[in-house]
Amino acid sequence: MLQQILQDMYIDPELLAELSDVQKHILFYKMREEQLRRWREREAWDALAQAEGLRPAKVKRASNKHIQWLLGADGEVWVWVMGEGPGDKPYEEISEELIAERARLQAQKEAEELWRQKEAEITKKFRDALANEKARILAEKWKVEMEDRKAAKVLEERIHEEFKRKEEEERRRGEEQIRLQEEQRAKELYWTLKQAQLHCQDSENEEREWEEQLRRSKAADEERSRRAQRARDEYRRHSLRAIQKGTVAGLSTMFQELGQNHEQEARLYHQLPGTRPPSPLTGPDRTWERPLRPLSREVIVRWFKEEQLPRRAGFERNTKSIAPWFHGIISRENAEDLLENMTEGAFLVRVSEKIWGYTLSYRLQRGFKHFLVDASGDFYSFLGVDPNRHATLTDLIDFHKEEIITVSGGELLQEPCGQRDSPPDYHLLFE
Repeated sequence: MLQQILQDMYIDPELLAELSDVQKHILFYKMREEQLRRWREREAWDALAQAEGLRPAKVKRASNKHIQWLLGADGEVWVWVMGEGPGDKPYEEISEELIAERARLQAQKEAEELWRQKEAEITKKFRDALANEKARILAEKWKVEMEDRKAAKVLEERIHEEFKRKEEEERRRGEEQIRLQEEQRAKELYWTLKQAQLHCQDSENEEREWEEQLRRSKAADEERSRRAQRARDEYRRHSLRAIQKGTVAGLSTMFQELGQNHEQEARLYHQLPGTRPPSPLTGPDRTWERPLRPLSREVIVRWFKEEQLPRRAGFERNTKSIAPWFHGIISRENAEDLLENMTEGAFLVRVSEKIWGYTLSYRLQRGFKHFLVDASGDFYSFLGVDPNRHATLTDLIDFHKEEIITVSGGELLQEPCGQRDSPPDYHLLFE
């Protein structure tokens, strides 16, 4: 799937919507790398052709750009002077308003910074004090010595409330102090800017605006560079971890192992109601030709039965039981509804309707994440995030129970999300 995207340099908008932010960043980084590679090949070929005389050297064309001025009723260039037009405010009034607004914004910014520092000091002060008080209580073994443990609990809550009240009072005093400093600083900045405005030319204002635009542009470039670096580090980290743990394997190894235990696996399938044992692992049925992408649920069900059942997708390792985290063809909304009341780290794997593969839905502390799992080849891997290739779907899940999916998110698979209804939502896949 990833190779097809890089070859076409195009991704379907519906598929793009299924990717997380980290997957999008890494995918765009890989597409940019492919663009640069193609450009370098084309440049090298052009240089070689010019050197051998097969193509004339490029000649820069003259620019056809021009400027056209807006003319007034008198045929001359139309000019508008601020403050002299009908309905315009006097220049002095506009200047006063701009200076006052700039002073207010600067003072507000400085006040917010002062308040952040003050708030951090207050929080640390009372957190340390509360910790010391609790340590003192534990050291003196109040709870052990007091016969009435309920009284000890009430005492601890009263102490906590007292510290909380003092903290709120300190915060109010700090806010009032910051507010007074903000007002005073606004006045000082107003007069400072007023004096500076009397001695500055319009060119200086334009230069400051240009410097600010340049600063913002550099900051945006640095942020893009940091994102690209994080993407490269993410790719490199997964590769190294997979090599160290030895969990990356080709499907051919799995085929060899499963071929040696074919009789045992046939007995395993025979015990499942409504299922049939997989045929010897010589590949999918040759009469089955997979479309480029899923077209309907019926096609997806056939793909699962023809290609995924022989690879034991959805089954627990070395058992006849379907994994508790496995689900059928359900939507993103249904997956989030199942995970809604679960804790962070809960997850499920559902059959995707966008690609030949699956979607891993993950519960965050606030919200959800969805990762596409590519199963179009002879391995399983996260699309655009994880360079590791796993022989089975269960290998991928077990790997990320110990290793995080992304560095930025720190997602670790902890609690599987099982079925809610009967029959289960995957019953069509195993009929």
